[in-house]
Amino acid sequence: MDKLKGFVLFLNVLILLLFSSCGINKSLNDLPDVSTYNAAIPSRVRVNDSTYYAGNSFLTKNEHGLWELYVEGDPLERGLLMGSLTRELIEIQERVFITKVNDLVPSTTWQSFLRSFLKWYNRKMYKHVQPEFKAEIFGVSRFALDEFNTIAPPYLRSLYLHSAHDIGHALQDLALVGCSSFAAWGDKTDDGELLIARNFDFYAGDEFAEQKIIAFINPDQGNPYMSITWGGFTGVTSGMNLAGLTVTINASKSKVPLIAKTPISIVSREILQYATTIEEAIAIAKKREVFVSESIMVGSAADGKAILIEVAPSNFGVYDVVNNNQLVCSNHFQSEAFKEDKRNAKSILESHSKYRFDRMEEILQKDEGKMTVVDAVSLLRNREGLNDEKIGFGNEKALNQLLAHHGIVFKPEKRQVWISSNPYQLGEFVSYDLNKVFANRDKNPAMTTLADIEKVIAEDPFVHSEAYKNYEEYRVLERTMESAISEETNVSETMLIELQTKNPDYWKAHYLKGRYLYQQKRYEEALNAFTISATKEITTVPDKERLEKYIEKTQNKMK
Repeated sequence: MDKLKGFVLFLNVLILLLFSSCGINKSLNDLPDVSTYNAAIPSRVRVNDSTYYAGNSFLTKNEHGLWELYVEGDPLERGLLMGSLTRELIEIQERVFITKVNDLVPSTTWQSFLRSFLKWYNRKMYKHVQPEFKAEIFGVSRFALDEFNTIAPPYLRSLYLHSAHDIGHALQDLALVGCSSFAAWGDKTDDGELLIARNFDFYAGDEFAEQKIIAFINPDQGNPYMSITWGGFTGVTSGMNLAGLTVTINASKSKVPLIAKTPISIVSREILQYATTIEEAIAIAKKREVFVSESIMVGSAADGKAILIEVAPSNFGVYDVVNNNQLVCSNHFQSEAFKEDKRNAKSILESHSKYRFDRMEEILQKDEGKMTVVDAVSLLRNREGLNDEKIGFGNEKALNQLLAHHGIVFKPEKRQVWISSNPYQLGEFVSYDLNKVFANRDKNPAMTTLADIEKVIAEDPFVHSEAYKNYEEYRVLERTMESAISEETNVSETMLIELQTKNPDYWKAHYLKGRYLYQQKRYEEALNAFTISATKEITTVPDKERLEKYIEKTQNKMK
């Protein structure tokens, strides 16, 4: 609630700027110049409910539940083809995002203000997105739903959605669940080759991750590449190009900016399409102004290693490990450029970033520096804390917080990638070979799966366990309890018991029970729940302080 109040105060201040600021009309009326591109694309042909094609481009759903998209051409062609082929998926994702916003901001008055705020906040974004990428987004937007035009016209809406990660990060100030990634090479892998793995924990509801798209893009300029995406999104959060260069992004501590600039997913997209070496990737990142703080892990087959490009609205750094063949990244900066950064130091001290960082290093050390792809998948699926402590399912200190959009493993030198299927990182990791995918593609428009079926990594047996079933039930109980506390309504005694027994090692289960009982003035029972919670691995310092205050308040009530 404190963050919500702060957000409301922030919006109230900005409303004064909204009506006095200039330049909004220019951004609202800006459209990319697409006159030099080909606007005539083949009509989409439906083969069945899960396979479509348009000329040489196609979309098909494989047996693992992943959509595979292949498109080629100039920027407008690519956008139009993406939009045409994935129109149903665009509709699903738009509805997911809009529903999420409506849930967070149920008041129609506030929704109206939020729309005005976004127009003001994004008023300069059009100046910071390259014409090529605006043309592509414009093409995709031609297939957006008209029913959401009251929020913004299709093109603007599509452009805004590319900054959803940034805006959520900026306004919530690291309230996002954190991503974890690592790279190993040389004496740290079984074959000496570069190996990179990451979890992307951006969460916008369960439905958001249900329709994952593995996009294979063959542009008329730059490198062919793959990325994991969703309907309507052309940016890159995780991807690899045909030159063997990879990019993944991890949010870092950031102050709230007053204006949107280049979405980080567009920066990483540009790197993927136009860089073949680490030096080229750094040069591209330096040219772009961002509006949140982010670590971009870049792995390179040409260089045989990985580095971190650390970007912020007013700072830039590069972290390159020395005398080591291992790089670990969570949600704090490591380069000299941010050594004196107070926000970064606070994040290391108070958040769950350092804990996950240490856990990755612990697991990598246990594997004696000989990581394999299977080992990397096992790390991404790991649910325990330091020293293999049971810290409860869903704890943000775990590498696998059981909510990730995707997990991914790269072997850049072989141009191979493994991508998780649902649920979370627990489903099969499906393999793709970029050399095979892009080989003779203009002569081979077959709409069969692009996956390398023989190299699929089996699902985690945990998905069939009683513990997993209990966790899924716990997630429903947690949301119900949070709602009951917020709305001051009653829940059953059975639910109170199950809240703890379904996820007994998780501090929050006991904390929420205590909060409810405190609200019900059942102070002795509340203190017992809070006391149990205090013995568990608590996610952040602010969480621990909040719990300690409730223990003190409860004790005072009992005097």
